[in-house]
Parts: sequence; C-alpha cells; structure tokens
Amino acid sequence: MCAEPAFKDPSLRRSLALFRAFLSEQEDPERCYGLLARDAVAQVARYAPLDGSVVADVGGGSGYFTEEFRRQGAHCYLFEPSPAELAARGRLPEGAVVADGYLLPLADGTADVCFSSNVLEHVADPQTFLSEMVRVTRPGGIVYVSFTNWLSPWGGHETAPWHYLGAERARERYRRRTGRPAKHTVGENLFPVHIGPVLRHVRGREDVSVLAARSRYWPFLTGLVPRIPGLREVATWNLLLILRRSP
Repeated sequence: MCAEPAFKDPSLRRSLALFRAFLSEQEDPERCYGLLARDAVAQVARYAPLDGSVVADVGGGSGYFTEEFRRQGAHCYLFEPSPAELAARGRLPEGAVVADGYLLPLADGTADVCFSSNVLEHVADPQTFLSEMVRVTRPGGIVYVSFTNWLSPWGGHETAPWHYLGAERARERYRRRTGRPAKHTVGENLFPVHIGPVLRHVRGREDVSVLAARSRYWPFLTGLVPRIPGLREVATWNLLLILRRSP
C-alpha cells in the first residue's frame, strides 16, 4: 500500500483525495481504507497523545484503523462483532477480539481513546452503544465517533441516493442493477440515525463534554452546518464527534 501525503484538515485537497479513494473502494480497498485510517488517526492525535496510549477500536472491521494507531505508537485493541469482517482481508488482525459494542469486555476507564468510525448507523440502539464507549474511557480520555446519518446523500450506503425514495425501493433497484442483493438491510444491519437526536443526547450527558461536532469530510464550514436544524441532516454528510470523558 503506497503512502499518501498528509492533508490539511479541513481542506479541498483532502476532501477530494478522500472522495476519489471512496470511488475506488471496491477495486482498491487497501488504498481507500488505508487513507481513511491515516486521516482519522491524525484527527484523534490533535486531541490526545497516541504514543504509549491505550486505544479501543470498536467495530473496526478488518483492522485498518488498529494498524494505523499501532504505527503511531498506541497500544490498540480491535473489538469487532463479525468474524467475516475480521477476516475480510484474508487474515485475522493480530490481537482482535470478537465482541459486541454494546458489551465490551473491558473494565471501566480502561482506554485513553475509544474510537468508532462509521459504526453508529449499524447499531439498533445508538445511545447504549455510546454509553458503553464512554464507560470504558478513562476520565479525561477521548471518545471519537463518526457516522453517516440517514438523510445524508450517502445514508443508504450502497443503495444511496435512492434511499430517499424508500429503503425497500432502493434495495430492489440495487438488486435489478447489480444482480445481487444489497449488503445492508434497514432494520437489520443499517438504521436511520439522525444528527439532531445524537447531538442532543451527547450534549445532555454529564459524563462527557463535546470538544467537536463537525462534518467529517466537508472542506468548508465544517462546524457551522451541523448547528443548523434541518439543513444539517442533509448537508453534513457524515458527523464527527470528539468527546472528552468528564472527571
């Protein structure tokens, strides 16, 4: 996997590089997810030192994020509920644990950083999932959460943007076009998550403070758009939350 240069975040150059990588996800997943991992870990590093820190990668799939955290000197542990996802690259990530994000096999306050990239839309109970992430984070530690909200142009994942016309209609169109069923089914492994309720939930918690609530991929006005009700549900695309565990 060839190394990509570091990009200023936010910037148009970074956004274009990530978008091009997403377009080649099926043909070159190593480049796509490798770039995304480097970008996300760099975001975390702005809020917490990584060298020697303990990181819990929750729902990290086949290990791209875990590998990048380790390259930055962190002791990173991967918790993924799907054995198929763990083995998607033809090998099992070292030190990975098959575990559900609702019930992590970690003691309270174990992690300096609890990290979850694009998982929240795949769980039926986002609030319980977030509470478990907060539980395993030490006081003063960082919780990183990003997710694709349902009304984003990418909210239907592989069936987007036809999910705007209904999830079942979008799935049927995908089957007709590709000859195979869509990977995601709403109500089973994809759930309509909205930005407003998530923001109200985290801002109402007494055990975390919100350090950042911004669009993860947009190059402009990344913090402004998520503040505007209605508009944010479409224009944010993907919400990034950086939370600090309260003492």
